[in-house]
Order: sequence, then C-alpha cells, then structure tokens
Amino acid sequence: MIFRDMDQAGLDAAYNNAAAVGPRQQARAAEWKKRSEALFQTNPVKRDLRYGDGPRHRIDFFPCGRPGAPTLLFVHGGYWQMNDKEHFGFVAEGPLSQGINFATIEYTLAPAIRMDGIVEEIRQAVAWTVRHLGELGAATDGVYVAGHSAGGQLTAMVLAEPAIKGAILISGVFDLEPIRLSYLNGKLGMDQPEARRNSPLLHLPSQAPPLIVTVGGDELPELRRQSEEYYRASIANNLRAQYLPLGSHEHFSILEELASPGGKLTASFVELMAR
Repeated sequence: MIFRDMDQAGLDAAYNNAAAVGPRQQARAAEWKKRSEALFQTNPVKRDLRYGDGPRHRIDFFPCGRPGAPTLLFVHGGYWQMNDKEHFGFVAEGPLSQGINFATIEYTLAPAIRMDGIVEEIRQAVAWTVRHLGELGAATDGVYVAGHSAGGQLTAMVLAEPAIKGAILISGVFDLEPIRLSYLNGKLGMDQPEARRNSPLLHLPSQAPPLIVTVGGDELPELRRQSEEYYRASIANNLRAQYLPLGSHEHFSILEELASPGGKLTASFVELMAR
C-alpha cells in the first residue's frame, strides 16, 4: 500500500477531482468564463495590480462601490499547477452583492516554482494588498482570505499573518503527504520535508482569526477527510473554527455557494465578519 489502504492507482484516483466530476465540469468552466468576462465588463475592476516582480505576481481587485468596505482575497485552486485568476472572477458576484470588495490572487505555478515559493508568494500578495488598502478605497484594518482546493492549503498556510481578520477554507488539502505520493507530484517535485513544511495540519498557528472549513458532501472521500481532520485539529488547538459541510456539492460546484448572492458560504462569511 502507498498511503493508508490505497495502492498507487487508488491514491491517484482519490485526488483526481476532474475525473470524479466528469465532463459536466467542462461545461461549467465555460459558463464560469462567460460570467467572469461579463463581470470584468460591468465592474470597474482594477486589473493586474503588481505585488511582485514575477510575471504572475498579479491581483485583480473588484471594488464593491462602497468606500471603506471590507476586502476578501481569493486564492484559486488547480493543484498548484493549473488555472489563472481570470477564471475565477465570477466568484466576486456573491461578496460584491453584500458590499464586500473582492480580489483574486495569481501566483507562479509548478514546475516553475517549488511549494515553498508558492506559499511565500501568497504571503507577499496578502502583505501588498494590506499596504495598499487605503489607495484601493477599502477598509484599512486588514483583509479576509478565502481559498479553494490548493488555494485552501495556501490560505491555511498564511492564517497567522496579523492582518488577516478571517478565512474560508473551501475543499482544501491540509496534509500534503498523499499529494507527494500521488501522480500530482510529477510537477510539484516535493520531497517529504517540503511536504511536511507546507502541510497546514502539521503547523496549526497558536492564534488565528475565525475560520470556516467547508467541503462538499459529494466530494471524494479523501477531500472530505482532509477538511474534517483539519477542523478537528483546529478545535483541539483552541482555534475559532466552524465546520460547514455543504450537502450534495462536489469539488467544483461548491464554489457557487460563495459566488451566489444567496449562497450559504456568502451568508456564513457575512456572519463571520459580524462576529
């Protein structure tokens, strides 16, 4: 066995979200692209703000139109080796409807960078955004951060940053050892020490802002296990965590609960801010 009770084929399948969801995700991704493009046309978004010197060190900032509003930073997924921030502009629909600014972070993808470097880029992006909140017309007392899938791991790795006021971890990966042992490591190239250094489950902060840990009820069992274990460990470490499993959602459809003005994650995030 390679990991727990899984052989190599079983472990690879246990983390292959695209294969588990099937062709319907292609149609959904095309719809998301159209919604994102429409939002870029109708919102006075500040595009490609530079937080560093790298070609992918860029942020898109969607202002909600209310001076001094809070800001939610979003870290996209793609197993640290796929996707661009532009694909996830549609997620702004939910936060914007509630008077919350929204920003998407782009970061360097493997194999052009190691996992250590990706985590450092997210820290850099958060710090840059916090320094420029006043210029962006936003509340200057910090930011909220959300991440999906690989973005959930990246978000969890920066929870201890002092300017982060709250977080949403959506279908995240919090123990990277099974990733290291799976097909996904072909581009990531992690060894065991690097996987351990970047596993949020092994590095829970002594203090952290309130957080929501969420996962779809129809996700792969390993993804559900990862979120459940991270939530339990957070509570055991006296962190202010809420566990919010979301019904019949799979790995990708769960994003609609933040993208929708009436979504459960949108509502839970508003409640988190109120607390």
